[in-house]
Amino acid sequence: MSGPHDRLVRFTFDQPERAAAELRAALPATVVQQVDWASLKLESGSVVDPELRETESDLLFSARLREGRKVLFYVLLEHQSTVNRWMALRMLRYVVRQLEHWRREHPGSKRLPVIIPLVMYHGPEGAWSAPRRVEELFDVPGEQSEQWLALVPRFEYLLDDLTTQREEELRARPGPSLVRLVLLALVYGRSEELALRLPGWRVLFLDALGEQQGMEDLKAVFHYLLLVGNEDARDATVDMLKSVAGAQQMEELMSTWLKEKFEKLEQSARAEGLAAGRAQDVLRILAVRGLPVDDIARQRISNCRDLALLDRWLERAVKASSVSEVLAELT
Repeated sequence: MSGPHDRLVRFTFDQPERAAAELRAALPATVVQQVDWASLKLESGSVVDPELRETESDLLFSARLREGRKVLFYVLLEHQSTVNRWMALRMLRYVVRQLEHWRREHPGSKRLPVIIPLVMYHGPEGAWSAPRRVEELFDVPGEQSEQWLALVPRFEYLLDDLTTQREEELRARPGPSLVRLVLLALVYGRSEELALRLPGWRVLFLDALGEQQGMEDLKAVFHYLLLVGNEDARDATVDMLKSVAGAQQMEELMSTWLKEKFEKLEQSARAEGLAAGRAQDVLRILAVRGLPVDDIARQRISNCRDLALLDRWLERAVKASSVSEVLAELT
């Protein structure tokens, strides 16, 4: 199951009109002027790694240029709630995958389509600090570094860092009211200030309610705020929901929220049990093979709740000649 940030982003921006509002705000003005935004459409498929599917989401769009070129214009949009130092490498990998897919679909083409990678960031850690150029990730000699950098791949992604923009700027962005509400929710939903800021968003809530499928859209925003906010914020969210949508809608949404909360608790308990059992399997194999395990290593294995890591340790435990070899970091 994907996280609340991913679900809200995908729910909001998988519609071209809403995606266009974000893209027009984030892309260079010269690009915005050349795109026929009426031609923007969501493309099927995803290039996110399968192991990241539960924590990451991506959206891929195509559009035509105003000059009438037949070549498609692709935009890859991914959002981030935490700073990732290796994002430039990840985005490069996604772009290459999409280009390879395009080549398979168009074997006779002599040119590749333009792909613009865009990261939307809304994390609580402060401004985005990771390198945006992949060449910055390479360990090149200090002397004549420019000559060395000329030998490595050149690639840069665009960044829409929502955390560097004031609330007034986000509220003033063009586009549907729902988009502005979602951006505000992503930035302030986990903050201690949410309860104080919510009353100032009332007009946006009412405007979004008046749009097509407004109630369903607002339910997604309210559901997100209930999931990520603290206790004071939840009370303020419930009050806002009741004031703009009525008591019946509030009760229906609260019922859905409580059901999902209980399901998450059950999933967490099951994952905890699986991890504990896997840790015991690792220790059991080490014991059968006669490999000594000191207290620090035993505690590290027993306390680990990362199933993927435990699976690697389990596989290594069958062949390793020492516990340190089992627990060695991947390089």
